[in-house]
Amino acid sequence: MSTTQSERLRGLLEPLVSAADLDLEEIEVSRAGKRRMLRIIVDSDEGATLDACAELSRTISEKLDESDAMGEGEYVLEVSSPGADRPLTEHRHYVRATGRLVKLQLQEGEELVARILAVDDEGLDLEVPGVKGRKPTARRVPFDQIAKARVELEFNRKDKKEEEA
Repeated sequence: MSTTQSERLRGLLEPLVSAADLDLEEIEVSRAGKRRMLRIIVDSDEGATLDACAELSRTISEKLDESDAMGEGEYVLEVSSPGADRPLTEHRHYVRATGRLVKLQLQEGEELVARILAVDDEGLDLEVPGVKGRKPTARRVPFDQIAKARVELEFNRKDKKEEEA
């Protein structure tokens, strides 16, 4: 997608997304056969519900019909929340992942799997799981040492509410 089209779409859509109390994470235009696909990824601290995405999709569709931002020709509009494997790239992504297990690729090449305990402006406070019966250890990682980060899916983790019951 051209930078000008991307900027134009962002300028058109960002107020609509903000009005729905969501964050505009990504705009992607791609080809799907003869049609184009406009994929809009939104999120919030509480997550983006299916209903919120559906309502926003209707609002965005109306706005795009009024404008020429997508130009001529057919396109498919998709509004969704980010997938579980989305990279963590913004400060708010780390804040939203507090309490979750993440896989970090550090600048010097080290790979680290740990749970985010706290996030501040400089970095992350982590709990590194113990290996072979050892206790977990605390570790601090500054943001400037993180090359890549992604949430790790946990299928057998008890929810905090379950643990408190």
